[in-house]
Formats: sequence, structure tokens, C-alpha cells
Amino acid sequence: MTEELQRLGLSGYEAKAYVALVSAGEAVNGYEVAKRSGVPRSTVYETLGKLVGRGAAFEVRAPDGTGYVPLPPATLLERMRRDFDRTLGILQNEIPRLTAPPQVRLVHSLTERRMLLERAEDVAAAARSELYVLGWPEDVETLKPTIRRAEEHGVDVATVVFGVDDDPVGWHIEHRYSAPSAVEDNLGRRMLVVVADRDQAVIGGLTADRTWGLYTDDPAAVLLAHLYVRHDIAMHRVADRFAEHGFDEFWADDPALRRLREPVGEPVRAADGAPRSVGPETDTVGGLSDPDDLGDAADPDGDDGRSRAG
Repeated sequence: MTEELQRLGLSGYEAKAYVALVSAGEAVNGYEVAKRSGVPRSTVYETLGKLVGRGAAFEVRAPDGTGYVPLPPATLLERMRRDFDRTLGILQNEIPRLTAPPQVRLVHSLTERRMLLERAEDVAAAARSELYVLGWPEDVETLKPTIRRAEEHGVDVATVVFGVDDDPVGWHIEHRYSAPSAVEDNLGRRMLVVVADRDQAVIGGLTADRTWGLYTDDPAAVLLAHLYVRHDIAMHRVADRFAEHGFDEFWADDPALRRLREPVGEPVRAADGAPRSVGPETDTVGGLSDPDDLGDAADPDGDDGRSRAG
């Protein structure tokens, strides 16, 4: 609790003293606060004076001299909330007036799952008009509270999920024309792409024990990420629409598509760095694998693959 109170502006000694006052349940003097909190006796009265000055504690008369009682925690937290909201409102209005056009674009690496997901959450929270998310259910699930808030605020949200999502959000596309395991095997990792307003993006990959990724607001990189997700959605819609009209044969026999599926350059490397050959069984274009991998995924009822949660 003392660490969280420090995040809200109290000093370490003030936080410890306040917690000691709350836990005492009665008026206590400075000596007792020092004993309960660990605040040095030489500074405890100065610390209590600062709490009184903040309105977080009050002096009261006690039989053995001056005692102290805390402002009730619920009241203190509500006051902090109001102050915090007021400060945010001022900064949201004033900081944009100082902002100069960016001269340097950001690209920074993300090497831990926590870092990747936190930065992805930042990007999702920054969306004001459109938000595209592509990933595996276990990673998208972490972002859902932020994604839902964005949608509630009028952001146009599209999610492409590699696997079954029982609680979809936004314009939801289940990537069912390639088994998630086949895509993950081909890429050597789970992909996560989050793009907000074509202004910023997080692009990353995750395995059981390794994470790589980057955040960027570079227009070229953001555009590529944006088009990657949109291209995946478009390819899925095409496959859905023409599943019963020879799409499998077209995918298998069209010379241009066959050329795109041919291995080019260095072989794909697995998560452990070992090279793997890329063949028709695992190769994907726009997230779609060869017809043999399609199975019974095509929608026999002609559903266009588009659904909206809620």
C-alpha cells in the first residue's frame, strides 16, 4: 500500500505514517506513529505535519498531548482521484499547444512479453478513429479491456484472431483458413500486431520463452503493419466468398499464386534458430495456407466471415 500511495504523490515517510494512522483505529501521538510505521522519531512530527498540510490527517487533542487521526481512506482516494483527473485535464489541453511537429520518428525494441503487451496496450489506448489488432487468443485476451474501452469511445475496431475466441470484440475475424498451429510453425512464433489510427504500431512475435518486437511511429513501418492486417482480412473475405466456387482449385493451380508460395531466399528459422525448409505444407500467403490445410473451414452457409461482438 505504501508503494501505491507513493505513486499517487505521497513521500515514503508520509505513506508509512498514513498507513500507521489508518491501522491504529484511534488517535495516536507521534511516538506511537514512529513505532508503528518505522518512520524515524526525528522526522515523524515533520512527516505528520506534511500529512496535515495535505489534508490527509488531522491533529486532535488527546490526554497525553497532541494526537493524529487520518482522513478516511475512501475520502482520501476520492480526493486524489479528483486532483488527478483535474491535472490530466489541464495537461491534455495545454501540452498539445506546445507540441512541435516530430523531427525524429521512434523505433524501439521490446524484448519481454510484458513490455510487448504493455506497449500494445498503450497503442490501443491511443486510438481515436480506428484500431487493428492481429494475434493469438492468449495475447489478444490481455488487451481486451483496453480494446473494449476504445470501441465504447467510438473507435472502429477490427480484430483478427488465430484460433477460437469465445468472447470476441469489434469486427471479429477468426482466422480459420489456416490452422493456428500451421501458421505458428511456419513463422516460428505467434504474431501480434496492433495499429492505431495509422499513426503508431506494435509489431511482435512470441514463443514459450522468447519475445521480440518493436514499437514505432515511423509512417512507413506503421503503413506496412496497417496494410498487413487489412490484407489478411481481405484475403479471408475472398476465401470465404468463393469457397464454393472453385477457390481451392484457383489457389492450388494459379501460376502467380504458386510462384508466391515457392521458397525464396533464406529458409525460415525456428524459434531455436535452427533453419527449416519452407514447403507447400506450411507456406502461407497473407495468412492463408495451401488448400490441403483448409479442411472443412469454408462456411457452407455462405457467411462472409464478418461478425461483431455484442
